[in-house]
Amino acid sequence: MQERREPVGRPEFLQKTRARKEIKIMESNHSQKQPRKRRKLSGEKKYQVLEEVKRSPSRKGEILRREGLYRNDLSRYEEIVREAGIKALAQMRPGRKVPREVPLEQYKALELEHATQEKALAALTVEFMALKKKVNLE
Repeated sequence: MQERREPVGRPEFLQKTRARKEIKIMESNHSQKQPRKRRKLSGEKKYQVLEEVKRSPSRKGEILRREGLYRNDLSRYEEIVREAGIKALAQMRPGRKVPREVPLEQYKALELEHATQEKALAALTVEFMALKKKVNLE
């Protein structure tokens, strides 16, 4: 093995340079103590970010920085939305929707309410017609 030689010339300069490098390394390690925390966004917020980027693609970088996201996050959101849309559309069936069944008690209650409202409307119509005739005579 070869023995490592110190360069001839200004050894104090080299020591100062090495010391500076060590200080820079220590400072950079100290500043990286707390890693950047990723934000946890709700599904609604993720969709809003996705829509905002689609509305103004020229501001994509600005929007992602503001929200603390990366491009791959946005790509993943787009893929999830695409898959969910395809799944929802696949479940839709053509034709008329089948009316859902209503319990008998609820049907009877609604029928009674309808009849009451029809009577009230008929009474108001008669009153309106009487008032209209009074106004036209004067």
